[in-house]
Amino acid sequence: MVMGMANLAMLTGNIGRRGVGVNPLRGQNNVQGSCDMGSFPHEFAGYRPVSDESVRQSFEDYWQVQLDDEPGYRIPNMFDKAVEGKFKALYIQGEDVAQSDPNTQHVEAALTSMECVIVQDLFLNETAHFAHVFLPGTSFLEKDGTFINAERRINRVRRVMKPKTGLAEWQVTARLSSALGYPMDYADESEIMDEIAALTPTFSGVSFSFLDEQGSVQWPCNAEAPLGTPIMHVGEFVRGKGQFILTEFVPTEEKTTSRYPLLLTTGRQLSQYNVGAQTRRTENINWLQEDVLQIHPSDAELRGIRSDDWVSIKSRKGEITLRAVVSGDIIPSVVYTTFHHPSTGTNVITTEISDWTTDCPEYKVTAVQVAPANHRSEWQQRYDQRQPNFAKA
Repeated sequence: MVMGMANLAMLTGNIGRRGVGVNPLRGQNNVQGSCDMGSFPHEFAGYRPVSDESVRQSFEDYWQVQLDDEPGYRIPNMFDKAVEGKFKALYIQGEDVAQSDPNTQHVEAALTSMECVIVQDLFLNETAHFAHVFLPGTSFLEKDGTFINAERRINRVRRVMKPKTGLAEWQVTARLSSALGYPMDYADESEIMDEIAALTPTFSGVSFSFLDEQGSVQWPCNAEAPLGTPIMHVGEFVRGKGQFILTEFVPTEEKTTSRYPLLLTTGRQLSQYNVGAQTRRTENINWLQEDVLQIHPSDAELRGIRSDDWVSIKSRKGEITLRAVVSGDIIPSVVYTTFHHPSTGTNVITTEISDWTTDCPEYKVTAVQVAPANHRSEWQQRYDQRQPNFAKA
């Protein structure tokens, strides 16, 4: 979709001027900054490929280590390899893959197959069930550093209070790295920013003192653009002429059949954030005390389902049980639910089919059958059984 939007912007001349351009909204805070810093397995900071020998050499010289020229794994690949016994350890910061990722039973199998799972988070989330080591995280109020938004604007973040845990998250990571044999010696966050500037051409002019003076700046910020770049692609693109990229429609592999005649789509409610790890601990829980299945009256009547009935939702991946809500807000042949409550296990039934270029899972299209039920699913029963032990831990 983003490629198609970029094509349309170039085709209509809506690039390189104030008030135009392509600016897809990110799903979570600082996603842009994470990508800028090389969170992709095939790129270093500044969107430079790991296969580029000169780029790789600059990092090797600075860090005094040899780096792989082959891209690493994305999350779905990690899980597949873990089940095969070829991926041994995972360090997870601020993400609850056991609840948020599709095909939950496959994710759980991967997590239990690994020799070492480290989870660092504010809360004992669902992934912490599978952790060998749990490290406490910090909130945004305890962080010092930068966040980068979708317009490439680098914003300073200053902590309101010292971390309750005694250490910033980056200090925990640095100590772990040092214990594993690679010293990470930074006096403070500003030194990390200095390293980013030294290794990333688009950030070479950025420092904490510069941001404190300017307030914020949009990268690229370097010798060619000492005060940043509010508008990209003025006059020409980085590569000269723009490149149109063919964006053919690729239909989903997930199909309805007589056995699975309905399409399940999942989403969020306004009162809950993502998997609810934070918002379920607030008064917001009163707005959504459980996930429910919304179903159109015609589909409900065909199956003998009324509002508040327990129903089974089965897909090719698994089964869960929810209360039904018969609603005209849903179109026929489509059912809808949220994934804010871990006991629901919504992603037990979603598939791992993903986008061909980003591996982003296809949460919105899952073929299912819905039927009256008088029982919790097997997965939900297992979930209920492990809660007392987890609470004691």
